Amino acid sequence: MPALLLALGDDEPGGDAAQARPHPPPGVVTLRVGGRPHHIGDGRTHARTHVILLVDDLHVRVVDAVTGELLRELIVDPTRDYQPRNKRKPPNL
Repeated sequence: MPALLLALGDDEPGGDAAQARPHPPPGVVTLRVGGRPHHIGDGRTHARTHVILLVDDLHVRVVDAVTGELLRELIVDPTRDYQPRNKRKPPNL
């Protein structure tokens, strides 16, 4: 069953933000997979946008919480802490 996570930031008092840990840059959400944090970049365009993460194992969808627009879809690579956007064009064959 897919998990539904609402990512609104961790600036609430008494929450996990009370622990000393670095915050990701704007436009990045952090998802823990197997106990390790993985940073998912949404881009500066979507910085400070409240998002919903739809998670099914390693398959993740990042959706705008207000409009429902799909911002990003990816499969988390557990060997990488930062999940790149893969905007590179494939080589011409």
